Amino acid sequence: MAGSRRGDRRNATPLTLAAVAAILIGLVLVSLRLLPGSPLQSAAASHWGEPTPDRSTGEPTDRSNRPKPSPTPSLEPLPFADEQIDLDIKGWYAWSVLDIRTGKIIGSENMDETSTTASLIKSWIVADYLRKAAEAGQTPSDAKLADATRIIRDSDNTRAEQFYNSIGRSASIKRMVSICKTTDSSPAADGGWSRTNLSPRDTARLGACIKDGRAAGPKWTAWLLDEMRQVRGTGDFGIRKAFPAAERKTIAIKNGWVDRTREQEMHVNCLAIGDNWTMGVMVRYPVGMGYEYGMKNCQKITEAVLRSGT
Repeated sequence: MAGSRRGDRRNATPLTLAAVAAILIGLVLVSLRLLPGSPLQSAAASHWGEPTPDRSTGEPTDRSNRPKPSPTPSLEPLPFADEQIDLDIKGWYAWSVLDIRTGKIIGSENMDETSTTASLIKSWIVADYLRKAAEAGQTPSDAKLADATRIIRDSDNTRAEQFYNSIGRSASIKRMVSICKTTDSSPAADGGWSRTNLSPRDTARLGACIKDGRAAGPKWTAWLLDEMRQVRGTGDFGIRKAFPAAERKTIAIKNGWVDRTREQEMHVNCLAIGDNWTMGVMVRYPVGMGYEYGMKNCQKITEAVLRSGT
């Protein structure tokens, strides 16, 4: 048996010896690469206890130096308090405020209940007229713009009826529901603009729709807001009267007031548009109490929900 093993070694071929040599050489090289201080040591090899180098720079990665995301700036609170109020007001009243920056709506628990708009809806009628004209590539004449001014600033009923007829009457109110995303509103059963049904919540939404340009379109939004800031005479009451005199001129408004003999009620409504907010206030009460009772109560309700110091 021993002689047989010696014979196997003598008979080993050169190819077998070369393969064995190659394996031995490979093992030696690997050992040298792993030996600390060896010139063959890999530059990329990490030492125990040291951070893994950054592949892009060759420098150790320090997570504390990574840029941190900028904090979201906090929004300045609106001047209105999100709380329920209980006022000594006869009849029904409701209010709502919309934060234009966030879309958040606050208001009375009944802010989704509707009342008839009276002249408040004229803000939409003029907006719809102007937007449709621009979409048709038309520019209203100076006479028509003067009519629009009278509708907004002076609440002219005759001219409002003419505009309302020209834009399809109740079809215009349906466009308001679609464009302004109102949820409580509907056209009047008789098709008239004065009996359009709107809630305080939807009144605030209408204000936002006017403010952001959906209502009148990009060409006429600034013009309409400027006209609403110049409401004068009997129609200048309500929400903006609750603010300091210097601030009132910056607030756009459109109000409505009407005596409903059928219901024996007075309906008084207020829409206001500020820099970052819109507000709707609506009141109903016995018809014999007169317009001024509702006009003063629109202001009283606003004062009650304004934060102290405003």
